[in-house]
Amino acid sequence: MAECVGSALPAVSELAARRRDPFDVLVSTIISLRTKDEVTGPASRRLLARAPTIPALAALPEADIASLIYPAGFYNTKARQLRAVAAILLRDHGGAVPDSMAALLRLPGVGRKTANLVLGLSFGIDAICVDTHVHRICNRLGWVDTRDPDATELALAGVMPRRYWIPINAIMVTFGQQVCTPMSPRCSVCPVYGLCVRRGVDRHR
Repeated sequence: MAECVGSALPAVSELAARRRDPFDVLVSTIISLRTKDEVTGPASRRLLARAPTIPALAALPEADIASLIYPAGFYNTKARQLRAVAAILLRDHGGAVPDSMAALLRLPGVGRKTANLVLGLSFGIDAICVDTHVHRICNRLGWVDTRDPDATELALAGVMPRRYWIPINAIMVTFGQQVCTPMSPRCSVCPVYGLCVRRGVDRHR
């Protein structure tokens, strides 16, 4: 599957590959929610260039954060969340990003998808990050039969070898953008076509 798509990593994975800094991954993942990769990458780089540390982000006015991450989706809300996250990290975590699911989930704007991406890409902790691509494709393939990403995460943990937990997100995101698209997937070039049950696929190319 990985061999049939381009080599470009999703924006968050690309940032993580450069420095593997938990702060970079956390910031870029919050920015990425409901935002395309072509916007997430530049927006994250602009903000991190201006505020490369947690104290710098906490000191940055909310309006400046919003301007730097525009046109990311919900940029005003994310600006407020990012500044609040920085303040909480300084106050409660000694100015560092925590490496536990429970602590990450207490941060504004952080759900299981974001927390798992931070744990996996930054700390090397086995975690399955399930976004819309992972949820859609794993159900389409017939690996799981679930209604939402949280259920998909739990189901995959029961059937997928741990060595694939961290890389599955980057593989599925790229595969979902280029081949197994939400509408009219490109089944004619899919390397796993013969193994796919194509659940929910009415039209394909």
